Amino acid sequence: MFEMLERPRMGLYEKALPNEFSWEDKLKQTKQLGFDFLEISVDESDERRSRLDWDDQEIYELKRLCERYEIPLQSMCLSAHRKFPFGSLDPDIRAQAATHMEKAITLAYKLGIRTIQLAGYDVYYEPLMKRHINSLSKG
Repeated sequence: MFEMLERPRMGLYEKALPNEFSWEDKLKQTKQLGFDFLEISVDESDERRSRLDWDDQEIYELKRLCERYEIPLQSMCLSAHRKFPFGSLDPDIRAQAATHMEKAITLAYKLGIRTIQLAGYDVYYEPLMKRHINSLSKG
């Protein structure tokens, strides 16, 4: 499925395509536009985070589509940590961040994804004042 190119491989980010496209439509469009691979998104939305819980049948069905259209999923943008950051004051949120990371690694392995883009988000949804006061009280 991979060929040696005289140029850098160029990929298309999944979110650049209409959300209502099926995986088959996304792969066809990626190929028609001349890209070499598609980058899958696992963001903070329930829809995209649920990909971390796909069963093997769903995973391998997508992998077979990638092989059919000769468009691999070479990378994953894991931005679910915006809502579930590793740096949260809440231990349950930190645990969820670790779970997301572990599941993303497993999903990437099964799909043949070689790179996971991990965004190092600050604590986006918690009030900064709470963290500031907590930090001062510990100091």
